Amino acid sequence: MSFDRSVKIAPSILSADFANFGEEIRCVEAEGADWIHVDVMDGHFVPNITFGPATCAAIRPHIKTVMDVHLMIAPVDPYIEAFAEAGADVITAHVEAGAHIHRSLQAIRATGAKAGVALNPGTPAGAVEHLLDIVDLVCVMTVNPGFGGQSFIPLENKVSQLRAMIGDRPIHIEIDGGVTPLTAPGLIRAGADVLVAGSAVFKGGSVANPAPYGENIRAIRAAI
Repeated sequence: MSFDRSVKIAPSILSADFANFGEEIRCVEAEGADWIHVDVMDGHFVPNITFGPATCAAIRPHIKTVMDVHLMIAPVDPYIEAFAEAGADVITAHVEAGAHIHRSLQAIRATGAKAGVALNPGTPAGAVEHLLDIVDLVCVMTVNPGFGGQSFIPLENKVSQLRAMIGDRPIHIEIDGGVTPLTAPGLIRAGADVLVAGSAVFKGGSVANPAPYGENIRAIRAAI
């Protein structure tokens, strides 16, 4: 997984057909997805339960791009190895999930996966300034984590602050929440380069009719 700052669209399978993940992934990649985003929720750190390592392992053979695993769980450390073994290319932990985020990021990197750190909307950009030499990605939540389809929280200033702090380090800025053709342009101008989109990509399509996935992805790209 090489680094480049070209804009990447990462559809979230939280909005896909749960009964048909393999085909959904193949369809959305064929329609132009750059990464596949997997939202892992535990019903404790966030008010929902979604996927575990077994699901990641089951879908890994279907993913030909990048499997981007976002851990909205606490604690994080006991599960890092399992998600790495399941094939995650990127594993992101929340700075708010525990007292020892350095340890979590070091553990992620030790598996060979890329290490990401996520920020909830109410957490300032400065909370990760001391982590920038050990991360590969900073995920800015632009909704309160826990459910798909929420309204966008405008945090372009926060993204700009992160871009200034990161400088020329090879670190992605990912946006997760409420990404649409309307919200994407300001986020890219602020410095983001990975856009997670769930309902904005999957709306109107299905494995029987995947063309809308491509139309939705192209609409986001055209807007930026």
